[in-house]
Amino acid sequence: MSKRIETDLKTFVKFWLVPLGIGIAIFIIFKALTGLVIIGASIFLALALKPLVRKVNGFFTKFLGKDKKHQTLSAVFAYLIVVLVIGTVVAIIGPVVVNETSKFVQNFPETFENTIGGWEGINNFGKNFGINDLQHEITNAVQTFSQDIFGFLGTNLVSGVSGVADIVMKIVLVLILTLLFLLEGPNLLNSIWKSLGSRDEDKKSVNLARRIVTKMANVVSMYVSRQIMVAVVDGCASTIIVFVLSLILGFSSNLAIPMGLITMLFYLIPMFGQFIGGTLVTVILFFSNPLAAGVFAIIYIVYAQIENNLIAPKIQGDALKLKPVVILCAIVIGMYMFGLLGAIVAIPIAGCIRVLAEEYPNFKALKD
Repeated sequence: MSKRIETDLKTFVKFWLVPLGIGIAIFIIFKALTGLVIIGASIFLALALKPLVRKVNGFFTKFLGKDKKHQTLSAVFAYLIVVLVIGTVVAIIGPVVVNETSKFVQNFPETFENTIGGWEGINNFGKNFGINDLQHEITNAVQTFSQDIFGFLGTNLVSGVSGVADIVMKIVLVLILTLLFLLEGPNLLNSIWKSLGSRDEDKKSVNLARRIVTKMANVVSMYVSRQIMVAVVDGCASTIIVFVLSLILGFSSNLAIPMGLITMLFYLIPMFGQFIGGTLVTVILFFSNPLAAGVFAIIYIVYAQIENNLIAPKIQGDALKLKPVVILCAIVIGMYMFGLLGAIVAIPIAGCIRVLAEEYPNFKALKD
């Protein structure tokens, strides 16, 4: 016995078209993921620059009076200041790293002979472990490693050049979009709020959404500004440590500022950046003075504990209101999803999620 089942158009749409639409949306997001990441990174940087834009705008207002054009001028000035600072840091660090590496390579034979007695010392050390000709074993291992490296570079040269060009293009796009978001973002956002709240019944929900977005933007700006403050403190401490060691141990004091800039730059990477920056400075100092490298590593480890437990909490405070375990989980998830970029934005994103959780009762009350 057959039965006839009748469905209305609404049921048909829910059953077939809604899942189809969700699937198409997921497919489009997946295909456009790289572009969305670039746009997201640009918005993040634009929000990070907001405090600097406000300060520059306050400076112009104080000396030139109020003018709508000052907002645009402030955004451009703030953008140029950041680009110049980053360019200066790279210009200072790059030659120092290259020079110290080159100096180490040139002085390696003499250092090798004076510290461990050359190949004779190596062979004597190997005999303690039952290796009669450790020099031969090391030479063969280095030759094999070199052949593998050059073979790998040869087969991947074209893809490597293409990859570098792709990275450069993405960086340029992020820089351009960041400037555009600084210039056009506020006006674009205001026009969106006006269009969404054109009806009286929509004004409450739009005001709630606007408050949530403003809080999230402040979370990003506050996190970045305070992270930069702690990074500057860390860089100054590294500079002082290296400078004092140069006076005591007799190596070039010109390394002090570049080493401080390295630790400052890497500190901006959450959780792991301080370790990476300290390790890199230790390696570079080792090229110049091995004893200085060891002493710096010990002092920096002690200082890092003081900074992480006293200085950083004092500067950053409880601005994001996040537990350490939540921060660590956010960084791990962000790092495995989007690599280094994900690790950098993970903490402010977690702060934004906290804002959404706090505002959820208001949203629920509005809906009821």
